[in-house]
Amino acid sequence: MSRQSAPAPSSPETRREVVTETLHGVDVDDPYRWLEGDDEAVREWTDAQNDHVDAALDDDRRDELRPRFEALVEVADYGPITVREDRYFATVREPGADHARLVVRDAPDGEDRVLVDPNAWAANRDADRPPRSMAWYVPSHDGDRVAIGVTEGGDENYDVRVLSVPDPDSTVPDDAEASRADEEGTSASPGYGAGVEEVAVLPERGRVNAGSLAWEADGEGFVYVATGGAADGAQMDKEIRRFRFADGPEAEAVLLEHDDRHVWPRVTVDPDTGLLAVAFSEMVGGTEWYVRVDGDLRPVLTDTDADTSVRFHGGTAFVTTDHDAPRRRLLACSVERFREGDLSFHECREVLPEGEGILRSAVPTPDRLVVHRRRDAHSRLSVHDRDGTHLRDVSLPDYCSVTWVSAARDAPEAFFGVTGFDRPPAVRGLDLTGEARDDADDGSGETDPAESTKIDSVDLSVPDDLVVEQRFVDSTDGVEVPVFVCYREGVSVDGPRPTLLYGYGGFRNSITPSFGRFRLPFLADGGAFAAVCARGGCEYGESWHEAGMLAEKQHTFDDFVAAGETLCESGLTNSDHLAVAGGSNGGLSVGAVVTQRPDLWAAAQCAVPLLDMLRFHRFLLGESWTTEYGHPEDPEAFEYLRAYSPYHNVDPDQSYPPVYFTTAASDTRVHPSHARKMTARLQNEADGGPFLLRTNSETGHGVGKPASMIVDEQTDSWAFCYERLGIEVGDGGDRDPAAVDRDHEA
Repeated sequence: MSRQSAPAPSSPETRREVVTETLHGVDVDDPYRWLEGDDEAVREWTDAQNDHVDAALDDDRRDELRPRFEALVEVADYGPITVREDRYFATVREPGADHARLVVRDAPDGEDRVLVDPNAWAANRDADRPPRSMAWYVPSHDGDRVAIGVTEGGDENYDVRVLSVPDPDSTVPDDAEASRADEEGTSASPGYGAGVEEVAVLPERGRVNAGSLAWEADGEGFVYVATGGAADGAQMDKEIRRFRFADGPEAEAVLLEHDDRHVWPRVTVDPDTGLLAVAFSEMVGGTEWYVRVDGDLRPVLTDTDADTSVRFHGGTAFVTTDHDAPRRRLLACSVERFREGDLSFHECREVLPEGEGILRSAVPTPDRLVVHRRRDAHSRLSVHDRDGTHLRDVSLPDYCSVTWVSAARDAPEAFFGVTGFDRPPAVRGLDLTGEARDDADDGSGETDPAESTKIDSVDLSVPDDLVVEQRFVDSTDGVEVPVFVCYREGVSVDGPRPTLLYGYGGFRNSITPSFGRFRLPFLADGGAFAAVCARGGCEYGESWHEAGMLAEKQHTFDDFVAAGETLCESGLTNSDHLAVAGGSNGGLSVGAVVTQRPDLWAAAQCAVPLLDMLRFHRFLLGESWTTEYGHPEDPEAFEYLRAYSPYHNVDPDQSYPPVYFTTAASDTRVHPSHARKMTARLQNEADGGPFLLRTNSETGHGVGKPASMIVDEQTDSWAFCYERLGIEVGDGGDRDPAAVDRDHEA
């Protein structure tokens, strides 16, 4: 296999208009600033770049790959289970459907009753409007109503729509009957299930999401965080609002206006007492907690740099924090004491002390706590008494991720999602009535693990010869960095394996074992997938995050490079067969390692990236990220930002590997100008390439993408990778006769 391929067609012409700014005494040239605009010239340039991608990518290779990816979406997907009294809410994407439907069940594995079907919105779409999708939902405490977030074109400017949840005995028509009902005008609205009524619509409430909307205890209203829109530059203007059905949307009460561009509020309500708690936190900083009493905010946990979350249950406020515990611990106090305010961490009783793994969550039930920890970036799950006494571990596969945990508020049952590199996502149920056993036959005193039951699982066959390893590589400062590696042992490869290294490295986001269905053809054809747990994430707690932020950000890029070098030194691959990939903050990581070590990579995939680190704060949500990266208007931060900013470190005398950039016209997080300007600079000022840019006009940063769009994106992305790494599209490669397929169950 070889990275050599046919030369790409010439890049579109881009006019050069140098704008020079003097920043902290340094002249900084920006020859493509005009691409920050949204005028006809930019749109024409974008269209030309899309045409260039179509001309540059091999049509035969895309035609060979597409059927394999289309087959992979002909398999259902399942979202988390949310329990409200005797109702079980979940999202389910049926085989071949573009969008997941919101359903409710009368039992965890019961029959689905459809509440929302966004696929019907697409079928009834006005051609002049962007496609609508449902991004999130929050049921009321009694399960009688559900709030959903609806966005157009993935722009994350949400309408909040509130729906009634019909009783279990409501008739649910099959698809043919539902379509006929829509045609006859007898359904409440296209896209809603039988008996579902839209009881309130709050249009264009900005970036409100499931984590910033809390139902009030009586179910007759909710509190939420609204923001302005991206179009008027007001996404970071926030209001805490209270909506009551009796008053209607026009009479919403504004409880608090909040204009700190770096701090984001979130809200939670105790369903038993109705106490409203409000948290204020920077995206990567500490958290301060208040309660709203008699119309005023009363401070509870303030003047702290600790990252803290609070969950109310059964008269107890459970507090998860990294205060005096970098790997986090669980504290508790009564809800009454929390309501009084001026609480110190030292007053709380310690339920779960800091352990060897990172405490991710502790979900309470009437008599138990379900505790999720990560150690070396993979998951452990255990069951405890509410006082913290360990009862038993939950049986989990090796190198897996627990992606979410939920529980019934008033019953001894819990649910969790689990996945891994070799394990399709599955939804599992956990019976919490069992007691710990301390009579092990070997006298060790260890308890038997608790076994979970399958509720739903993605029905994809995974090769039995798939190998998953965790390696540790030496990076700067003598730090060992985990790297997961996955490949098929039974596939014969002549020479180094084509390898794709993925990472992120920022904002406390951890890289953990994950299943990628669109990775399967690449693995089947002899490729290897690697994931680096670069500093900036939270794989080892806040210290790991701080080691990859602000002035220490270079460590993130060093970790990527160390992973790539070690994969080459191990003989798994070499620099002619190694590609690097990442998106958003991970796209920044890709841009940095491509400009710093272009010799190490045969290709790069860079999705919705930040790349101009001297102007990122001027667009969309960028100002709020200065707590992670530093502020370009600060002289000290300017120096280290300029040192690694990919856009400002393109060397005209350097040859760079091929790069495939992707962005979206409706992205309201990372401005598409980052990818535009970087593409233009590489195309016009550097050797190597090709440098390609695909801009999608009907999506944003990634929310609400239909499966058909995902197939298009994956086909192009993998076609680029196959071509640049010299991989032949096959039917699975040469396999060991002893290797057989297996259907995984977590």
